[in-house]
Amino acid sequence: MPISVNGNPIDLPPDPRVSLLDLLREHAGLTGTKKGCNQGACGACTVLVDGDPVRSCLMLAIQASGKEIRTVEGLANGDELNPLQCAFMEHHGLQCGFCTPGFLMLVTGVLEREPDISDDDLVDVLSSNLCRCTGYQNIVKAVRAAAAQMRGR
Repeated sequence: MPISVNGNPIDLPPDPRVSLLDLLREHAGLTGTKKGCNQGACGACTVLVDGDPVRSCLMLAIQASGKEIRTVEGLANGDELNPLQCAFMEHHGLQCGFCTPGFLMLVTGVLEREPDISDDDLVDVLSSNLCRCTGYQNIVKAVRAAAAQMRGR
């Protein structure tokens, strides 16, 4: 049974040991999801599985059967970036960019469930992903700006 990735069906590979991360990158060509630690610690590989942030390096592709997977490639509407992507650029929430797709997917999942998340809870959520470049302050500013725009303020 294929899985749905950004609304498109992707056939599962014959090897049941293939991770969701490897399916996305190597079989589907969606390289926005990054392979960082490959142990679930860094968050670079975060995607949404039925709306929940998941470390794709820790999930087997076969476990995604029948589920909706969203990757960073699915955030934009054609050439138009979504508010969170724009806010990361405008508020300097990225530097090298390696961790950015994981942060974007983590925060997308969080804001869709809890658009008025408190600052303390947001910082706690963001601490689950690692960034060596930004110091996190600009990531928080970007998320706050995007959340306000998404609420129509």
